[in-house]
Amino acid sequence: MKKLFVIVCLLLPMMSLQAKAIQEDYKNADEKARISYAFGMLVASNLKSIDLELDYKALSDGIKAMIENLELEFTEQEAMEIVEAALQKSMDKTSEENERREIEFLANNKQRPEIKVTPSGLQYEIITETDGEKPDGKSIVRVYYTGTFTDGTPFDSSNEDEGAYIPLEMVISGWTEGLMLMSVGSKYRFYIPSELAYGKEGIQSIIPPYSTLIFTVELLEITEGEDSEE
Repeated sequence: MKKLFVIVCLLLPMMSLQAKAIQEDYKNADEKARISYAFGMLVASNLKSIDLELDYKALSDGIKAMIENLELEFTEQEAMEIVEAALQKSMDKTSEENERREIEFLANNKQRPEIKVTPSGLQYEIITETDGEKPDGKSIVRVYYTGTFTDGTPFDSSNEDEGAYIPLEMVISGWTEGLMLMSVGSKYRFYIPSELAYGKEGIQSIIPPYSTLIFTVELLEITEGEDSEE
């Protein structure tokens, strides 16, 4: 985990004001209580995203000690090392769980009769099939597409009016391979394993580790590189 992310996680609690007794209605509380509650929400939002179990009393004690310049249990360097180790452990656990879920999903999905599997492991189903020209690895294509995770959560889509221009040389290998199976006018759904997409690392805050990506793609047009629009 990058040190900048750790520093942000540490600095937000340090900026929090000393906690007040719990109130039922912070919207109508005094300014100090409202600010404190708002800071608490932001701190929790950052901490929640890293999936760590915390001792709230110890967390509060650490915040108070920093703000009030009390004697600290750790140096800042020691605190940084403890947090980095905890974050790495949490990330490793998440990756292991995601890998297990991905293996299970792909194994079950390929049992469906409509699913075809290529030698690379790409899974796909044909929604609409046409005959005609197919793109090659250097083509630029225009497509409509939507992208979701295996739980159905959307994460990307093309422009509804114009679609998107996709250079096959510049996308994940699962996209390149899948599009080369299609003819203009056809519509496929691709189940792209993480090893053909963003791998065991994913993309921070966008694509989790070991994510199988599901794309529904309609191939509208094939254009040559020198004549196409990006």
